[in-house]
Amino acid sequence: MVDSHCHLTDPRLRGQLEDVLGRAAAAGVTRMITIGTSVDDARAAIELCHAHPQLRCAIGIHPNYSHEAKADDVATIRELQRDPAVVALGEMGLDYFHQFADRATQRRFFEQQLALAAELDRPVVIHSRDATDDTLAILRNFPSVRCDFHCFTGSLAEATKILDAGHYLGFTGAVTFKKNDELREAVRRTPRDRLLIETDAPYLTPEPMRKQKTNEPALVVHVAATIAKVWGVSIEEVDTITTKNVDRFFNF
Repeated sequence: MVDSHCHLTDPRLRGQLEDVLGRAAAAGVTRMITIGTSVDDARAAIELCHAHPQLRCAIGIHPNYSHEAKADDVATIRELQRDPAVVALGEMGLDYFHQFADRATQRRFFEQQLALAAELDRPVVIHSRDATDDTLAILRNFPSVRCDFHCFTGSLAEATKILDAGHYLGFTGAVTFKKNDELREAVRRTPRDRLLIETDAPYLTPEPMRKQKTNEPALVVHVAATIAKVWGVSIEEVDTITTKNVDRFFNF
C-alpha cells in the first residue's frame, strides 16, 4: 500500500522517523510520497528520500507559504526537480480559508509552478481550500498538466467539477469521519482509476484512531478500509487499484 501524501519532514514525524517507517512497514504501507512545501522543506524531503529507498517526494511552494517565498524560488524548485527522488511538483494551489498570503501572490506562484510543470511534463499535487472554481479556472490555462487534488474534503458538486475536468482526487482520514456521508458519496462517484489514498500526516488522523493526535502513514490502511466499504470490495482490491494509480500518476 502507498501513502500518496504525507509530511515526513514535520518535526512530529521526523523526530521519530525510524519508528514511523517501521510501523508503516508493519501495517503493509511499503511506499510513501513526502511533500516539500518550500525550498528549504523541499531540500529536507529530498534528503529523507536519499536515506530511505521506500520514499519519494513532491516539492513546490505551498500557497500558505507563498508570501515568504523569494522571486527565484521557482527557479530553485526547477533545479531540484532533477533529483531522481522527486516525482512531482507541489503541493501548490490556492487557499482562501487561511489567507496567510494575499490572493495575487498565491496565484502568481501557482501559475509559475504550473508553467514549470507543463515545461517539464510533471504531475502536480494541488492544494485547494475554499477555492475550487478559481483553481479550476487557472488549470484550464494548462491543459497538459496532470493534477491530483489532494486531501479532498469539499462538496459533491465540487468533486464533480474536478472529476469532469479529468483530475484525480486524493482522500484522507476525513473520509472516515462519521458525519462525512457526502464525502463518502464523492468516493463512490470517483472513477476507480482516478482515486488516491493518503494520510496528509501528521494531520487528519482517521477513525478509529482519532485519539492519536499525530497521524502517520501506517494509518492510511483505515482510509483504504473505508473506501473498500463504500465500493463494496476488499481492502486488498483497494490497495491494488490505488497502488496502480500512484504508479501511473507519479511514475513511482
